[in-house]
Amino acid sequence: MDQLWAPWRLAYAKLQAPKQDDECFVCRGVRETADRENLIVFRSEHSVVCLNKFPYNNGHLLVCPKAHKGQLDELTEAELLDSQLVLRRMIAVLKTAVNPDGFNVGLNLGKAAGAGVPGHLHWHIVPRWNGDTNFMPIFADVKVIVQSLDSLWELLTNPG
Repeated sequence: MDQLWAPWRLAYAKLQAPKQDDECFVCRGVRETADRENLIVFRSEHSVVCLNKFPYNNGHLLVCPKAHKGQLDELTEAELLDSQLVLRRMIAVLKTAVNPDGFNVGLNLGKAAGAGVPGHLHWHIVPRWNGDTNFMPIFADVKVIVQSLDSLWELLTNPG
């Protein structure tokens, strides 16, 4: 088996590890009304959509149930259906807003699976473009994100 080493990702992993006494950023965003400051771009009955503060790519979104639940079997049918409908809606919004060639959509269940916030479920939507991987992360320890979070928030909350 070949191994691909990516030691620059350690800094990201350390940033993502919440302290034991830190409040869940999703729950704080759900509770508060300052959507721009909390990077929230959409709310539905049971879900909330946040910009990822540490994006893998431009347009990286998190679709989260409003309730603080860490396992799929903890969601009600209404919460599960709502999250999937919101996923579909946000993919359509991103298609129009940033015109990607494809998407990665995923859910990390549990800390061992890579969940940065293991206590609060969230699906990742990562827009992808043909050729969006380049040499920068390998040679310069840099990931180029072509749009600020503030600019992306404006684009997704004020379409047209």
